[in-house]
Amino acid sequence: MRTPKTALPRRRRLATALLTAVALVAAGGVSACGDGSATAGDGEKRPLRIGYQRFGGLSLVKARNAAPDVEWSLFESGPALTEALKAGSIDIGQVGEAPPVFAAAGKIPFSVIGTSAPVPQGEAVLVKDDSGYRSFADLRGRTVALNKGSNVHWLLVRLLEANKMTLKDINVKYLKPAEGRPAFDNGQVDAWIIWDPYFALAEQPGVRVLADATGLASNREYVLAAPDAVQNRADDIRAFLRTYRTVTDWGIANPAERARTLAPELKIAEDITSRALDRSAKPLAPVTPAVGDELQAIADGFVALELVPGPVDIRARVDSRFNEVFQ
Repeated sequence: MRTPKTALPRRRRLATALLTAVALVAAGGVSACGDGSATAGDGEKRPLRIGYQRFGGLSLVKARNAAPDVEWSLFESGPALTEALKAGSIDIGQVGEAPPVFAAAGKIPFSVIGTSAPVPQGEAVLVKDDSGYRSFADLRGRTVALNKGSNVHWLLVRLLEANKMTLKDINVKYLKPAEGRPAFDNGQVDAWIIWDPYFALAEQPGVRVLADATGLASNREYVLAAPDAVQNRADDIRAFLRTYRTVTDWGIANPAERARTLAPELKIAEDITSRALDRSAKPLAPVTPAVGDELQAIADGFVALELVPGPVDIRARVDSRFNEVFQ
């Protein structure tokens, strides 16, 4: 029997209609996520939306349920979190020192409203103990893995400068933390540049720290906020930041209890949690002009290497209106 000629076109029309419907639903979801208003659809005040990464100071706030009225969103890395700022799906987020630069270069709107004391020991270059590498210069011609646009990207830049090398001297492989660990364990890369707690998790027998950021990069934590939230919800942000600081100070004063509290949240062993926190958990700090200068130097460095398009005026993103919370 001859197949009717209308069968295939009808299927195509049905498929097109289905794809159109899916696109419309997706567009509606993005639109809803991007609603920056302070009120929900029913007229009630909506909670602040907080983006956090495992292990960062905000994880402790969440683990202690110290801010029960906020909404939490977990991100694997800073670049993913800044994309959420771009989409309008979070109001506040916590990242390392490179993500703000990449986000600013990408024209993502945000303000830098807080920072931390330096954490240079909290990121490192890891190699296998039997590799024979004794300095970063020994990695010339080798494959080095890291997460693009994250804090360790700036550490790589500084390590290259310190050893009179360029990006052409190594083979850079951009891998997210979940990809970097198996690649390192299986010998697919020669070195892995990573931050805590992934750093602490990888510190197994046979793994050695080749270098950390001491003397090279501050590796500060930065608190970013969406401009709409800063403009329209300053009191709410200020109240949340006070909670954030109180919990951070409590954790520093009570390291053993801090580790017991965070280990289940991080889903890693308490001893590993404690080791990572002992070197990486630092007090929060205000965003001073010196901090702005530090960020600008990072931005200028990335622009000079053509890793981001320039110019990038990251100094202009620093907003000191919440500094009294951190002083």
